[in-house]
Amino acid sequence: MKSDGFSEAFVCLFALNQRRVYSYILTLLPNRADADDVLQETSMVLWRKFEEFDQSSNFTAWACRIAYFEVLRFRRRKKPQELAFSSSVVELLATETASRSDELETRYQALSNCVKKLRPGDQELVALRYREQATIRYIAAEIGRPIEGLYKTYQRIRRSLVDCVDRALARECR
Repeated sequence: MKSDGFSEAFVCLFALNQRRVYSYILTLLPNRADADDVLQETSMVLWRKFEEFDQSSNFTAWACRIAYFEVLRFRRRKKPQELAFSSSVVELLATETASRSDELETRYQALSNCVKKLRPGDQELVALRYREQATIRYIAAEIGRPIEGLYKTYQRIRRSLVDCVDRALARECR
């Protein structure tokens, strides 16, 4: 049985990096149900192999490498017509995503901060659409607004977020 310190170290590192690992998996498997399955498998492998992890190295890179092999294992169990990408595309995406992980994390942090600056009603709309993955038709029915107007509202919110992220990144580059 693994010690409490071992368990605590793993849980802490995994909690801090789970979103990044999941995002990485989603770049390779665009179907969320498939990505969820692979994340679950990846987390079990990470737990089993955590004793092999060099604590002075990058946990996210290590976890994403394991996730990559879990994606490959998942793909071998699928029929070719069930896969969104060819093996060469998956390899290219994995390489590109790994090389841009710091940049993507910076953009994610900027986006997260920009969402917090939105009006509360707009924050709720963003949460419904993107966190809860509700359709615009469903949201319109829930809040009693016309679909066309809601599309325009989301367009305004997206434009505002893009501008905010661009400004945040430009400030960071100075």
